Amino acid sequence: MLVLVPGPTVRVFEDFAQREATREGGLLTGIDPTALTTSEPLRLWIVQVAVIIIMAQLLSLGLRRIKQPKVIAEVLGGILLGPTAFGRIPGFTEHIFPAVSLPYLSLVANIGLCLFLFLIGLEIDASIIKRNARMSVIVSLAGIALPFALGAALSLPLYNHFIDPSVPFAYFMLFTGVAYSITAFPVLCRILTELKLLDTNVGVVVLSAGVGNDVVGWTLLALTVALVNDGSGLTALWTLLICIAFTIFLLWPVKSFLLWLARKTGSTENGPTMFYMTVVMILLWACAFFADIVGVNAIFGAFLAGIIVPREGGIAITLTEKLEAMVSIVFLPLYFTLSGLNTNLGLLDNGITWAFTIAIVCLSFSGKFGGCTIAARLSGFSWREASTIGSLMSCKGLVELIVLNVGLEAGILSPRVFSMFVLEALTLTFLTTPLVTALYPPERRVSVGTIGGEGSAIGNGSGGPDENASITVKGHPWRHRFTVVLDKLDHIPGAMALTQLVLPTPPILSGGTSAPTTTDAAIERIKESNVSVDALRLIELSERTSAVMGSSVADTLIHTDRLLRIFRMFGELNELPVSTSLSVVPHDDLAHSVADHANRHASQLVLLPWLLPTAYSNTVDSSELGTLTSEISKGDHNPCEASLGNVSKTDVSTTSAIHSQFVRGVFAESKTDVALFIDTDDRTEVLGGSQHIFFPFFGGPDDRLALEFVVQLCLNPRITATVVKMVKMDVEAGRVRDPSTAHVGGDLDDPNGRDHRHTVSSTIGHPDIVYGQHTTQTRQQSETADNAIWSKYASTTFKTKDSSALLRSALSRVRFSDISSPAPMHAAIQCASGIRKMHKRLVVVAGRSRQFATENHNAELKQFFEVHRSVDHEVMRKTIGDVATAMVVAGSASAVVVLQAANISLE
Repeated sequence: MLVLVPGPTVRVFEDFAQREATREGGLLTGIDPTALTTSEPLRLWIVQVAVIIIMAQLLSLGLRRIKQPKVIAEVLGGILLGPTAFGRIPGFTEHIFPAVSLPYLSLVANIGLCLFLFLIGLEIDASIIKRNARMSVIVSLAGIALPFALGAALSLPLYNHFIDPSVPFAYFMLFTGVAYSITAFPVLCRILTELKLLDTNVGVVVLSAGVGNDVVGWTLLALTVALVNDGSGLTALWTLLICIAFTIFLLWPVKSFLLWLARKTGSTENGPTMFYMTVVMILLWACAFFADIVGVNAIFGAFLAGIIVPREGGIAITLTEKLEAMVSIVFLPLYFTLSGLNTNLGLLDNGITWAFTIAIVCLSFSGKFGGCTIAARLSGFSWREASTIGSLMSCKGLVELIVLNVGLEAGILSPRVFSMFVLEALTLTFLTTPLVTALYPPERRVSVGTIGGEGSAIGNGSGGPDENASITVKGHPWRHRFTVVLDKLDHIPGAMALTQLVLPTPPILSGGTSAPTTTDAAIERIKESNVSVDALRLIELSERTSAVMGSSVADTLIHTDRLLRIFRMFGELNELPVSTSLSVVPHDDLAHSVADHANRHASQLVLLPWLLPTAYSNTVDSSELGTLTSEISKGDHNPCEASLGNVSKTDVSTTSAIHSQFVRGVFAESKTDVALFIDTDDRTEVLGGSQHIFFPFFGGPDDRLALEFVVQLCLNPRITATVVKMVKMDVEAGRVRDPSTAHVGGDLDDPNGRDHRHTVSSTIGHPDIVYGQHTTQTRQQSETADNAIWSKYASTTFKTKDSSALLRSALSRVRFSDISSPAPMHAAIQCASGIRKMHKRLVVVAGRSRQFATENHNAELKQFFEVHRSVDHEVMRKTIGDVATAMVVAGSASAVVVLQAANISLE
């Protein structure tokens, strides 16, 4: 019989078994999930991360509405979770942030801080300083020297009142001066982009000065840390010399090696490969390790590693895209929470402390604002611009917080002084945006000029439309200045097709055929009118650091952007002068950017491509149309029906539906005529060089613009058109029982043609496409204008007697007719379907709005859409209007072009 005698071995076995049982236990065993054990720190760490991220995100939702940077939410979240607020709740700190857990949290936070400093290094581009060296150097030095002096002066009374005498005064003075002289370059970039200042003289100088200020500030901090860690001036000098030698080694041999490796692995062409990213990450941690062991904080090594990464081929931007999400969502909030846990605003509990806090805030702002403002004024800026530069450079943000944390960890700053400086950093960062908005409103801003490539901005120097924008050819205005919007690669085919469509000069005809002599002469006259196209590349500016980096190097990006390169080649192949512009703006400002750009460049027509939100049916049976129209003729409909079709509530969440919001924004804000091109993606037919246009004319300002547009398209001898005036017959008259018997006048059926009058009903429709209710007088005026423009182009007398050979040539390729039907929309669809059978490629042109309309299509469309219950029509109808929606759903065309006239005020 074996007897087990208690002893050390047995106790170890029992402890091991108990530890295993405890580790495997869960919530159901009654174990507190926030209980920390050294063997299982992950549980509490996950709880801490969840609390920190939720707090930061909730605060950022509110602060974003007042255009405050996210760093304020992160710092405030840390302060609230610390002893200032939540820490006063009994048991909160002991359960969520116990002292024994802080080393684990600190380890992850410092890893994230190294990655963040690496991203800051990636953001810094030396070329920005070179382009604006003179002014930026002056502003940067003034923004360092004066604040450093004021900080050094204030450090003496602060030291005497709040700092332990065991801390050398020189060290405290250096930290105070560095904290005063630093500028938060990452936060500054985001403020510049959110306030749309990157393309202004102020923004360019501030960006350049911020880069220089950041580099000098980090260098001063590295010197200060080296001095504090080594204790003697001689050792600190050796540390500084080693750091200088290491920096030189990184900036030349190592940087050249990284560029060579990037080209060798194809990273400059196709983005960084996995091997290249591995080398960069190893280099990052190697630099951080070396900086730490020589007596300088590891973050400086990470910062240098970011600087030496090559910028060629957008490598730095791509690396930032791959790292920034995790750093900004997880790591940085952890670091700022640690700062908040060390910040106790409750220590500011007496008058002398608050007096020093106010003095810290005032002197810090005065030093930055005063030094940079005076330097900018001496450099030639106006007082308004100079004060704006001073306000922007006073932004502190997270960079000063990093400096303060380094000082706190080194024992140079006391918790009370640390809290005072944290409050100063928050206050100045919070004041930056409202102060700049007040000092430098949009109407006062001076742009450095459009970021352009081959072409420059078209228009006068005031930024308004060019007074010579419209060139008249013998009394008729032809549009010759176009702005093409490029936002996605998928939209390039549509942009090219629409641009090709509006060009009056056709490509060389195959087979050696040529147009008549009169047409050749007309084409030459159009060439002389300086037809030009400006391609506007839109890039959405998000909160991501990579987006900010792209906006800061937009003048370089415009030459390498794939969409612009494709469109420039398209222009060269068509002998078309193409100028290029690039705009990096937030999503909410994309439509305004297009409208403002078209206005400043004196564009006469904005060309906008659009992809359909869903796959639409391409065929409609003629019997279905007949049945629907018969139901309409019986009066079985509700004229006040507002909700049409089977609307999906999830449509607004799709990418195309979101893009339709942008399209509608362009329609709403544009002061220029807009043409929207919709490619139905039907490629079953063989595309030929010739195209046929079908335009159903219902009336209104947009339809009048569309009629002129069709006539201009027919300047191209390879384009022909059929224009039909749609007239709604009186149902009660009983003249038409079936759409197949609907009268078609003019060139289509009746050579004599007949005129029919509308019936009048109320104007009810979607607010996006019906611009309010109007009086009988305004409607009559619109009808008069409709009849006038119809008579102008459809009249045989005008075709023969008009003195413009160019116009006569275009009208010779247009057939005019009229159709009378109780269901004009269905009649138009039938007409388009019939014409399409005779042409390889049919393009339908339609006006978007129903302004001043005397009838609505609600009943017709309701019955028509009920046949297509699998298709969601509401998003499309809001975007392009009734006529175009019906044509797209019916599959009546290879493409649809929707026109909206300028200067239509929405009520």
